[in-house]
Amino acid sequence: MEHFIATFFTYIETRPLIFTEGLFWVFFAVLLLGYSLVYKTSKARSAYLLVFSLFFYYKSSGFFFFLLIFSTIVDYILGLLIGSTEVEWKRKLYVTLSVIVNLSVLSFFKYSYFFADTLNQLIGSNFEAFNFLAHWANLAVGSGFDVSSIVLPVGISFYTFQTISYSVDVYRRKVKPVTNIIDFGFYVSFFPQLVAGPIVRAAEFIPQIYQKYSLSKRELGYATFLILNGMLKKVVISDYISLNLVDRVFASPLSYSGFENLLAVYGYAIQIYCDFSGYTDMAMGVALLLGFRLPLNFNSPYKATSITDFWHRWHISLSSWLKDYLYISLGGNRGGKVRTHFNLLITMLLGGLWHGANLRFLVWGAIHGVSLAIHKLWTTFFPPKVIAVPAWRRFLAALFTFHLVCLSWVFFRAESFSHAWNMLNQVATRFAWQSVFDVLNAYRVPALLIAGALLVHCLPVNFKELYRGSFISSHFLVKVLIILVAAFVIFQFKSAELQPFIYFRF
Repeated sequence: MEHFIATFFTYIETRPLIFTEGLFWVFFAVLLLGYSLVYKTSKARSAYLLVFSLFFYYKSSGFFFFLLIFSTIVDYILGLLIGSTEVEWKRKLYVTLSVIVNLSVLSFFKYSYFFADTLNQLIGSNFEAFNFLAHWANLAVGSGFDVSSIVLPVGISFYTFQTISYSVDVYRRKVKPVTNIIDFGFYVSFFPQLVAGPIVRAAEFIPQIYQKYSLSKRELGYATFLILNGMLKKVVISDYISLNLVDRVFASPLSYSGFENLLAVYGYAIQIYCDFSGYTDMAMGVALLLGFRLPLNFNSPYKATSITDFWHRWHISLSSWLKDYLYISLGGNRGGKVRTHFNLLITMLLGGLWHGANLRFLVWGAIHGVSLAIHKLWTTFFPPKVIAVPAWRRFLAALFTFHLVCLSWVFFRAESFSHAWNMLNQVATRFAWQSVFDVLNAYRVPALLIAGALLVHCLPVNFKELYRGSFISSHFLVKVLIILVAAFVIFQFKSAELQPFIYFRF
């Protein structure tokens, strides 16, 4: 028991606190026990959840916990300064400071190696990345952190974008500055969506802080459904496909036939969707149990009939963030067609760099940026018709869009640029049609999971609402039985090793 308690309160790098681990549900059960005493009072609720959210981030990221506090304090103060003056140059100065400070911290952790390597190649220097924070910590408390190693803190991209959007929205007068630092800290650090989104706007979340707690019987059923659905997506589909197909093929594409490479690409498309949307489902479910509503982040993206439609369905909080705070800031569609297409391309290239300083992510962003520009140009000459589009045309459009997205996933997932080209070359030149049935037999479980996930994904909305509604309205004992069956299936598929969520690394 003492060992368990010590482990519970200690940061262990190899065992972070994530939704798929039993320790998280112990944490959540303890949270709910105390929450039942404070949930009726907004101030006590915010303070209570802030403490647990900070503890959650400590268990997920260790000493990087202090970065979250730093970002919170900086943007809280700058938000107050922006809201306290009507002098335009001061308002611009404060919001600029917010953007510079936040992006500087993000760039240090995300791009230090890239900047050092690029500079060394350009001028023949021998600069090395140096971890100033680790150095200062070693001086302050006598720790032994490696100053040559810079590790990306979990969730930094998400809460950085969230705090930037807050400062910009205060500047644009879309929201009023939060005067209570506890409420603001709670908004920034709310643990369900802290480390992998969705990116929550202040205008969407902060008003909920001051509302009375409410959770109807149907919402309780819906929250339970979301958590179960997310767990099944992550553990049963995403992790299994990853371990038994995707990771193997992407690690050595030349060792596999073209069909195996193509199957792995389809597998990754399903893996990253089920992993990321699975996290979002669980985040929404956990938040709803606490009385907070998070925005929809995925809406059947592989049913999209154009690349524009895809970005209205995939990682909606990021795509809308890029549109509102980057694309519009660049000029949006106000500078003519050429400038509009240029802004789209730059937005997606920077969206690629947001994922990491690597040529692969730039290519991923370029594929989407060029495709968006082409589609925008296409709709200029051939405006969408109001009349219903035949089903066969929608199917072909969705099929083309899916494969275009899959092409971009090759570069997104590949271990190197050469690996990506090798995969595409294998598909194009060594497809091995004669071995298709043998491959499907060898990978029958991953193949069935891929096919089954795509089938469920493409089901009509009405049908999905039917089985979701049936669960929500079912008797309590039926829910318990379904939960037990789902838990048994999850336990059977769960790997012994920890499988972090993909977007933890971004």
